[in-house]
Amino acid sequence: MIAGIVPPFLLDRLAQTDDPRLARAAAAARKTLAMPRPTRTRLRLSIDGDALVAEAVPAPDRIISDAGNTENLPGRRVRSEDDAPSGDAAVDEAYDGLGATYDFFWDAFARDGIDAAGGSLLATVHFGDDYDNAFWNGERMVFGDGDGEVFVGFTRSLSVIAHELGHGVTEAAGGLEYQGQSGALNESLSDVFGALAEQHHLGQTADEATWLIGEGIFAPDVQGEALRSMKAPGTAYDDDVLGKDPQPGHMRDYVETDDDNGGVHINSGIPNRAFYLVATALGGRAWERAGLVWYRTLTAGTLSPTADFTAFAAATLTAAAAEYGEESEEVAAVRAAWAGVGVVEDAAA
Repeated sequence: MIAGIVPPFLLDRLAQTDDPRLARAAAAARKTLAMPRPTRTRLRLSIDGDALVAEAVPAPDRIISDAGNTENLPGRRVRSEDDAPSGDAAVDEAYDGLGATYDFFWDAFARDGIDAAGGSLLATVHFGDDYDNAFWNGERMVFGDGDGEVFVGFTRSLSVIAHELGHGVTEAAGGLEYQGQSGALNESLSDVFGALAEQHHLGQTADEATWLIGEGIFAPDVQGEALRSMKAPGTAYDDDVLGKDPQPGHMRDYVETDDDNGGVHINSGIPNRAFYLVATALGGRAWERAGLVWYRTLTAGTLSPTADFTAFAAATLTAAAAEYGEESEEVAAVRAAWAGVGVVEDAAA
């Protein structure tokens, strides 16, 4: 499975523009679309009351490579675990972002990396020439530099880095077929993990967070905040060249299409919105309860690779009940959220 952060319909739109100001971006989009896509420990110190607590916890094993603006993977190794900063912004952003994402998965779910067994976190930066995307290729995370006119670098956003790592976690947990509703769930889970990793890194509560995916990767002249908004799908951008964000936030607006693997980047707005509703209903740190329910759902081993939204909603209810009890506020919040986006008929369903 190859899962890119930028939807193909967005690149299509950019590729077709005849705006002379965006000639480089249009060419980059066309080239991007045409291109074939190929246990350590550390001591952690904390304060418990008046006591200083020291504990040994797993550490990431990050290996960052540089493709040198070619399409050759993995590229030249440029920074490994414990190396000093390289001075290359993309290299160091990828290194730091993978570390922050690793810390999130360990702190929130006691998961030791993508495979839960301490495997290396592999990433390649400077992929392609003006490559307008980032993706997980089944082995590593790969980041382009963007074209400089519309996209300005995909390692600038922690939510993008964590999104791609999240695809690896989903694959390691058994996978969700990258087509139709199961593919939209695959994309949504990566957005959930991307948003939560960013919130964990910033110490934000659900109410404080932006719930944006890909904030900071657009050039200043683009009329938009990010690639997607989990809080308000369909509002992330509205640009003369890119068009308007097409994501729905409710089943009544579900998009039937053969493009984008059946709309995996479009219809993911529906489960994204459902997660946002659960997280804000429960309040506090979203990874502690809402995130745990979604993680348990993914890793329980009972989710079909072709699960649709209804099946996934039922699985989240089962996970919430197993974790917190049938009559818990967590179960009520999950049920109300899926009703709120039209996946189940009403909150009592």
